[in-house]
Amino acid sequence: MSMGPLSGVRVIEFSGIGPGPYCAMLLSDLGADVLRINRAGQGAAAAHEVPARGRRAISLDLKHEAHRASCLELLERADALIEGYRPGVMERLGLGPDVVLPRNPRLVYGRLTGWGQDGPLAQAAGHDINYIALTGALAGIGGREGPPVPPLNLVGDFAGGSLFLALGIVAALFEAKSSGKGQVIDAAMIDGAASLMSFFSWAQADGWATVRRGANFLDGSAHYYRCYECSDGRWISVGAIEPHFYRLLMQGLGIPEAERPPQSREAWEEGGRFLARIFKTRTRSEWCALLEGKDACVAPVLELEEAADHPQMRARQTFVDAFGVRQPAPAPRFSRTPGQIQGPPPTVEDTLESALSRWSAR
Repeated sequence: MSMGPLSGVRVIEFSGIGPGPYCAMLLSDLGADVLRINRAGQGAAAAHEVPARGRRAISLDLKHEAHRASCLELLERADALIEGYRPGVMERLGLGPDVVLPRNPRLVYGRLTGWGQDGPLAQAAGHDINYIALTGALAGIGGREGPPVPPLNLVGDFAGGSLFLALGIVAALFEAKSSGKGQVIDAAMIDGAASLMSFFSWAQADGWATVRRGANFLDGSAHYYRCYECSDGRWISVGAIEPHFYRLLMQGLGIPEAERPPQSREAWEEGGRFLARIFKTRTRSEWCALLEGKDACVAPVLELEEAADHPQMRARQTFVDAFGVRQPAPAPRFSRTPGQIQGPPPTVEDTLESALSRWSAR
């Protein structure tokens, strides 16, 4: 049995893709007992489906009355629920909060959507790029010329969605310990992504930064905060924002003080061309040997398959080999109740009888 901080917490996850499963993975890694409800005919998870790790699964046809009754029986024994359907779907299935919470008043009912449970776009389709477009986040990412650049689907789906829902579930579980009452969590990716922009709301209001592309020192426009190509075609990242770190970068690059481009906005373009020429003279590994770990704020831009072999990643075991797949280790870390990967993705489903027996009534 897991000894993680959520050990003993029972979670029902209604199957989906992307942010819902990742939220369930986070809770499982922290010790929760997660049971995934697959749609009838959906089939089991693939052996390499990392976000599906650490839980069991069963299949139910939720349009079938008997299966829906079994689902309600499981929910009566659960502490939390994760669903990522469009608003109204769970209600039409007869599994909405108005039905479930009276049967289990302490249940934390987690709902994850892009647009939220209400508002004019609530029923519209969308994806990460659309959600972060609405928050002001996407407009600030990318170079001055050309379109905004989507940062994979990290900001909306996983940071703005999964992480905020996981935080909401844990907070609601904590509150339920004293009140004995659950509640509904409306986790919208637009809300989470907007919250992630809090720093820039302050910076823009204070007048010392902007989120306009090509004018923000954090978007790759400043020569001291961008990536440069090396002689071997690989890339290195530079983040020497503070003057003393910038000075150490210049020293490490061997640039005489009289030739160093200033950090002023007017020097960004020429400074970028200057540093681009310098970084092209050595390989990535040669620059790392000279600069990495020297307070010059330099790090190699690693491909995902390279990341696990970096000395810092190896020292912390940030990536682990589990069940035949190299994958991220549980995070964050706890000194007394460490998280763990509880098992592989559920490639073989449980029976309903087994699930009910394992989750004995409370």
